[in-house]
Amino acid sequence: MTDTNWSVPETEVLSAVGDALAAGREAVLATVIDVEGSAYRRPGAKMVIEDGESAGSVTAGCLEDEVRSIAAEVRAAGEPRVETFDLTGDDGTWGLGMGCNGIITILLESIDESHRPVVERAADGGDVGVVTVVDGDRPRGERGYYTPEDGFAGDLPEWLRAELSEPTAALLDRGEADTLQIDCDEGSAEVFVDGIEAPPHLVVFGSGPDVGPVVDLAKRAEFRVTVVGFRGAQATADQFPAADAVLASSPASVESVVAFDPDTYTVVMTHNFVDDRIVLEALLDTPVPYIGLMGPEERFEELLDAFAEDGATLPEDAFDRIYTPIGLDLGGDSPYRIAYSIVGELLAVANDRTPQHLSEREGPIHDRITADPETADRTAPE
Repeated sequence: MTDTNWSVPETEVLSAVGDALAAGREAVLATVIDVEGSAYRRPGAKMVIEDGESAGSVTAGCLEDEVRSIAAEVRAAGEPRVETFDLTGDDGTWGLGMGCNGIITILLESIDESHRPVVERAADGGDVGVVTVVDGDRPRGERGYYTPEDGFAGDLPEWLRAELSEPTAALLDRGEADTLQIDCDEGSAEVFVDGIEAPPHLVVFGSGPDVGPVVDLAKRAEFRVTVVGFRGAQATADQFPAADAVLASSPASVESVVAFDPDTYTVVMTHNFVDDRIVLEALLDTPVPYIGLMGPEERFEELLDAFAEDGATLPEDAFDRIYTPIGLDLGGDSPYRIAYSIVGELLAVANDRTPQHLSEREGPIHDRITADPETADRTAPE
């Protein structure tokens, strides 16, 4: 690991945890467990520290050096530790000159076998809710794991599992994290609940030179990316090194090589009218929420005319899912500027946002987090 790994996706941070476990190396995992006010990262942000080097980030760089220093102490002591940093300006040590203007609480713990189920679940592309005790009647660092299929596993006592099942399921469903106080007759504990969702899947159809920037930026934005090439086109892993998979198919057979679900997003950029029409028809039979189609509006009108001539009927929700011309209006026409436009639109759709300037948004940038499924409102500002 090097400091250049500061901006890696969460999947790579968890891979770094797995690498340390596999090699038997001593490393520390730092996790943001609470934020009051504004901060660059939110609860659930992670950083792995090993021999002074790190992967991931917990702030915009304000605290990383201090966290590395504390991590060395955690390794030496062999005990989990919770540290709170006040960046609001009221604290003489951390407030002066810091841009976050919030209070950030971080859990630091040595990486051990209790982290392995999380790493393995993430590597398999599954969702997992991780519950870690940070204070109270139970030992700090005691951990449990929740999956929709099997419920809880791990070391948590039954009374904590019973109290946490519903809020953990709610946070996992939204891919969010929160620190909760649990009080009941059997005991009390402050726990950090981390809903770790598998990254959304992006499938890009095409193998031209403009595909690479989209793949690169989407991967950096924490999508799992598959490239599908048609008609013998040269689509190889060497050509798209950032992609998780590079496949070959015919336009009509895409469902035989890729599994499509509501968390799959698609971009069609084959630059071939016939291929675009066939793959578009195939995608409309899947539950994908986003079908981005490269090309001007006139070209889409020609596609619709071709469907009409063949008597094809589009699903009722087709125009809610087809985005063409693809991308946000950012004003660029070079490959990477176009890719930023496309990936920006993907993020907006995946996060259920209407694109706008953040200066026009009321309240803070990040949504209020609540573990109560009855009161959860991801669009309501704090």
